Amino acid sequence: MNIILKGIGCIKELVDQDELTLSEIAYLMDYSSVQYLSAQFHKMTGESVSEYKKSRLKNKKCLNALY
Repeated sequence: MNIILKGIGCIKELVDQDELTLSEIAYLMDYSSVQYLSAQFHKMTGESVSEYKKSRLKNKKCLNALY
């Protein structure tokens, strides 16, 4: 289970970078399919990848808002 949590952490980092598609992330992380990655992500985090992405976007602040 600890290995799975580390993998989920890596997936979160890749999603946060917003440079790869979920298909590319699944391939890089050696998942057999996007569906399997998504199901495991949901099982371990309690939210879908898209819900995670949306929540991260809401928490990001525009640089203009910092000044």
